[in-house]
Amino acid sequence: MKRGYVDLMANHRRGQTYLGVTSNLVQRAFQHRNKLFDGHSKDKGCTLLVWYEYYDDLQEARACEYRMKKWKRAWKLRLIEEHNPGWKDLYGEIIA
Repeated sequence: MKRGYVDLMANHRRGQTYLGVTSNLVQRAFQHRNKLFDGHSKDKGCTLLVWYEYYDDLQEARACEYRMKKWKRAWKLRLIEEHNPGWKDLYGEIIA
């Protein structure tokens, strides 16, 4: 069974966000930080990892992402605020 992560990237506090799922959070965050993905995250400059959640099973992570894609923006912002009120970039935390 492959582990998974749901992550939220942002361009700055309360700015644009990007929700994604991955099996390799370090690699995924690195790719976003260096704008290696075309599309919304690159266009809007979503380079800061501001929230993530770990799952033992990648399929569970995908199911969570699917549910969260239907969330209102305010709900996602509240989730970030609850877990990371300063909107600190968590990349340093995951590579340590």
